[in-house]
Amino acid sequence: MKTPWGYAGGVIDDIKKRALHRSRILQGQLRGIEKMIENEEYCVDIITQSLAVQKSLRSLNKLLVENHLRTHVSDMFDEGGDEREKAVAELLAVFELQQNRGN
Repeated sequence: MKTPWGYAGGVIDDIKKRALHRSRILQGQLRGIEKMIENEEYCVDIITQSLAVQKSLRSLNKLLVENHLRTHVSDMFDEGGDEREKAVAELLAVFELQQNRGN
């Protein structure tokens, strides 16, 4: 399988399994928050759940970054030259995005 940018690879089976599991947990957490808001539950309880969602998202992002490093970035570094520079630029952009969001 190739990415839209023409890179080979995909998601490592174990990481895919864990990422899907994490995304399903997130879906349940978000449905729970929605229900809490509809039921006008105590704000601090809703905030606590929202913070749990943020933690779960960080966990999901960590899995996705791990996969990207083990597959695409590894391949790009092996190719060297422009591909290596693209990998570095891409990782710096993700790092900058994360820094700007304050997570």
